[in-house]
Amino acid sequence: MLGEFEYLLITVAAGLGENAYGAAIREEIEATTERKCSMGALYTTIDRLEKKGLLKTWMGEATPQRGGRAKRMVRVTSPGVRAAKEFYDAVMRVSRGASWAESQTGRTS
Repeated sequence: MLGEFEYLLITVAAGLGENAYGAAIREEIEATTERKCSMGALYTTIDRLEKKGLLKTWMGEATPQRGGRAKRMVRVTSPGVRAAKEFYDAVMRVSRGASWAESQTGRTS
């Protein structure tokens, strides 16, 4: 099962689609969670998820905006999609009945 940060990273990368690369993923995670995300933690997790076959990375083209440096692009693989879905489904199942979870009628308890 994925960890929380792994799930966030995969979900953000999937949402960014063709625009998924390190800095963009980091910005989205920080904006969404309102927590700092170091580039070291981000790239360590990307490397780990790639070794597990859940992500694929490659170097994009160098851009003038980045001083001629290339972006490390990220794509979620089919096993990555399945792992994220399994994590999401598990969180939803375990959340049933929690006071902060919405009931089936859409109201909160």
